[in-house]
Amino acid sequence: MTKSTSPEKDDLSWPEVFQLGKRYLRIPLTLIFAEALYWFLTMPSDSLALLQVTEAWVWHGLTNLLYGDGVATLSTHNGWMTRIDFHHPSFPGPFDSVGLYVSDECAGVHEMVFLSTLIWMTDGVPQKLKLKSIMIGSVIIYILNILRLVVFYPIALDSCIEQPNQQMCLQPMWEFHAFVYEIGFLVVLVLLWLVWFSKVGGPARINDAAFNETEAGQITIRKNWEPKHMALAAIFVVLILSSIVSIYTNDEATDAKNDLDWCEFSELTTPECQDAQRTWDNAIETAWSLSVLGAIGVVSVTVKIERPSKDVLESESTPEAIKQSSSSTSKSKPEEE
Repeated sequence: MTKSTSPEKDDLSWPEVFQLGKRYLRIPLTLIFAEALYWFLTMPSDSLALLQVTEAWVWHGLTNLLYGDGVATLSTHNGWMTRIDFHHPSFPGPFDSVGLYVSDECAGVHEMVFLSTLIWMTDGVPQKLKLKSIMIGSVIIYILNILRLVVFYPIALDSCIEQPNQQMCLQPMWEFHAFVYEIGFLVVLVLLWLVWFSKVGGPARINDAAFNETEAGQITIRKNWEPKHMALAAIFVVLILSSIVSIYTNDEATDAKNDLDWCEFSELTTPECQDAQRTWDNAIETAWSLSVLGAIGVVSVTVKIERPSKDVLESESTPEAIKQSSSSTSKSKPEEE
């Protein structure tokens, strides 16, 4: 009498291990990809300038409204109206002011991308509900970011009243900024996702999605091109071409490149040479960012995900199909002697 060499029933096969790992690792891997893509696209300075300007305008208006007219003024930084100056006799410096500006990192888009990725990668939730939740979550993050900016003035004022005209009096404001930027927002984002996950019935939806999991879709090249697909592809191709042409048609960038070539030839390291280097680097980074956006758009239009049709899935779940599958499985099962 011989023993069967078939694996134990509770053991996982390598394909099953792979599928399990793919299910649990896709969220952190997607977050890493989104983080890398965001970092690459925001390499140029003021890459989110329009949003930065709106936040600076709201920040300026609320600060004057809450703490008194004239305590904050709005001015330009790198050509955009994103600079805020706080004014009070106790602030350090010859002008009794503190200058801040809204950078692309402070605009809150990074946090919006993080929360949106968590929501989008949650199983079992309809896409329309995901899109609605992402829009609401982005508005919440925008408001929280404005509140973060608005509290800068009272934090700096309270500390500088105790230590007037001392540069160290601004330290509590910088510490608050660092805490929120490095830890605070991450905690808030996770809490927001957990609340949303509970409100939409996340645990039950994930269980249903796992129980009713169907065959994954296949990525294929689009064969049937509708006018909307052609229009989108044309827009993205124009975006790529314009990013390349912008390097040579941007007079400021061209002048900076000429200055930079002269600085390298003369081996100069003057402030003007450093400014030229920053201007040229910013032009190159902007072109790369636009090119990547265009390339992502072209790929998203060119390929599509084909999923099993509803009729196929229903036919596979009929009693006859299940009975036939069970019968074929029992026939192929090795017999014990």
